[in-house]
Amino acid sequence: MTLTVTGRRIDISPLVRQQIQAKIDRLDRLLRGDAVSTQVVLTGERQGILCEITLRIRGDRTLVGVGRHTRIITAVGQALEKIKQQAQRLTDRRKTLRRTGDKPAEVEARPKPASRGTARASTATTVVRARRYAVKSMTAEEAAARLGTAAFLVFRQATSGRVAVVFRRPDGKAGLIEPED
Repeated sequence: MTLTVTGRRIDISPLVRQQIQAKIDRLDRLLRGDAVSTQVVLTGERQGILCEITLRIRGDRTLVGVGRHTRIITAVGQALEKIKQQAQRLTDRRKTLRRTGDKPAEVEARPKPASRGTARASTATTVVRARRYAVKSMTAEEAAARLGTAAFLVFRQATSGRVAVVFRRPDGKAGLIEPED
């Protein structure tokens, strides 16, 4: 792993570089050696020191942390703490995927098991009304274009006047659901 320490309007002593290197090495152990490169930028400001750390890891992932304090090492520690939280979240996600063998979307969409102490029947489904909105008349192509980042869009077909649904498929394409006659 390569480490680059840059100082803007501040001089960085070899002792500070060694301390930063030691802290980064501890973080690299958490990532099990997946870190490719780390860039530490220390900027001197009126209020203190601003530390920006960018850590690149295998799989085209980037972890970024920012810390601000009057002491250099404390600012570095704050930035590394934020990166450590991101790294922990990433390793937990990897462990969950390895354990279940599912894709990330399937893990998040999987219903959580009911706790043992609940008196509800496990087959009962609760319906929560999210919102009401007007169903607009449009073609399927227009509905797919308006879908954006939403999971689905209900619309009235311009040609037949029937209600239809456009939804986002796991492969990124748009799917269309039309009711039967």
